[in-house]
Amino acid sequence: MATPPGIADIHRAAMRLSGLIVETPLVESPELNKRFGARILFKPETLQRTGSFKFRGAYNKLSSLSDEQRSRGVVAFSSGNHAQGVAASAAMFGVRAVIAMPTDAPAIKVGNVRKMGAEVVPFDRFRDDRMAVVRPYMERGMVLVPPFDDPAIIAGQGTIGLELMAQAKALGVSLDAVVIPCGGGGLSSGISIAVKDASPGTAVWAVEPEHFDDTCRSLARGARVPIEPGHTSICDALLTAEPGAITFEINRRNLAGGIAVSDRAAAQAMRDAMAHLKLVVEPGGSVGLAALSSGEIELPGKCVAVVLSGGNVDFGTYAEIMAAA
Repeated sequence: MATPPGIADIHRAAMRLSGLIVETPLVESPELNKRFGARILFKPETLQRTGSFKFRGAYNKLSSLSDEQRSRGVVAFSSGNHAQGVAASAAMFGVRAVIAMPTDAPAIKVGNVRKMGAEVVPFDRFRDDRMAVVRPYMERGMVLVPPFDDPAIIAGQGTIGLELMAQAKALGVSLDAVVIPCGGGGLSSGISIAVKDASPGTAVWAVEPEHFDDTCRSLARGARVPIEPGHTSICDALLTAEPGAITFEINRRNLAGGIAVSDRAAAQAMRDAMAHLKLVVEPGGSVGLAALSSGEIELPGKCVAVVLSGGNVDFGTYAEIMAAA
């Protein structure tokens, strides 16, 4: 297993990303504050370059490669947000990118990847081994850019934590908790390093879709465990089979716990984000907001930050969820 990143790695990533990323603001809603009896500060990575946090880690990874490595091109697998981050980063470096994407990935994500100049190789997420799909490209010399279990990826995502803690300090508030969507754990592990460095007493929570709560189950077991197959979820960005080796070790050390939320709760959170924050949030990006209604996080009188991790959702899917209110 590679050496996990530390706070110095996150600061280096922030320097690489300076001037390229959007420093997403903290926003809040009086209505949601009243509902939860707390001050809730939302970090909308929906407004980030490519519409999600994933650009941060992807660009930091490509920056860490040598010129010779980048000249061979990069390959990745992703349901869409990481794919867009890799495609955008590769375009900026002028290198070839091949992305393996599941056939059920949202069309908007697939279309965006192609618009950025990357090649898309479709695969069945429930039947195909994604590593087997990308291995031929790796054998030709292309460099794999993993979606989460990589020190440079984790450090790039951790820059959100640096921003978040600096912004909270500027507001004169101390965060009692930070709530983060979780797939393979790159986002939660990266942010947790920065949060715990600045404020060891702040609780960090990871949130997953029901039946894809591999991090929750792994935290309870004390070792990595996979999901049970046969389930689906609208939260396409978070459908990982097992936590990463590096990310789990960081999360096991830093997280207060994990929370699983239903598709119904995620959909309601999307509606709340539109109604009260005027933000378009995709299903997976909304699970942190959904977790506030779970009863598992102590909220009354607290100040809590919630990461809204992405906003790349097909128009039809979004319209159906909004109309179901």
